[in-house]
Amino acid sequence: MASRSPLLAALMRLPPPAPVLMAGSHLLTRLGRKMAGRHPGMIARLGPEAGKRLLLDATDLPALILLQAEPLSLRLFPRRAAAPPSDAQITGNLAAFLAMLHGESDGDALFFSGELSISGDTSAVLALRNALDDAEIDLAAEFAALFRAPETVVRRLAVVAGPRLGLSLTRMEALP
Repeated sequence: MASRSPLLAALMRLPPPAPVLMAGSHLLTRLGRKMAGRHPGMIARLGPEAGKRLLLDATDLPALILLQAEPLSLRLFPRRAAAPPSDAQITGNLAAFLAMLHGESDGDALFFSGELSISGDTSAVLALRNALDDAEIDLAAEFAALFRAPETVVRRLAVVAGPRLGLSLTRMEALP
């Protein structure tokens, strides 16, 4: 994975203002609902873990993400505040989260290498990972669907931007 630009890294450390957190929470929830509609088995695959709250702590982002599948919501919380209550927490850098989501890195390998750490209810974390793996989520395709943009254009942008940002923004095997 490529390293991030110093400017982007500096911007990511700034604490987000409340309106940005609210707008980000709204956008993430809309994205989550769109993904659930496009991949209907994803929520069902969580089984009894669907009601659990999972805290995603991408250490290089200025906010924490609290995910709950039922009822579906994704909320942002400022890093400088106390972490919201959760059943489990996954911690690591954004690049590791996205590489796992897009199938470029194995979740177990990321855990055993220390790039991701898990605390709390590990069965909820495993259920989430398995549900996302089965759904073969591609964020570029999901954002294209959310904004009704041509998927091929969004994927090509992701292919160009991803390496520059040091992030996996699309599933490479899905490209023509």
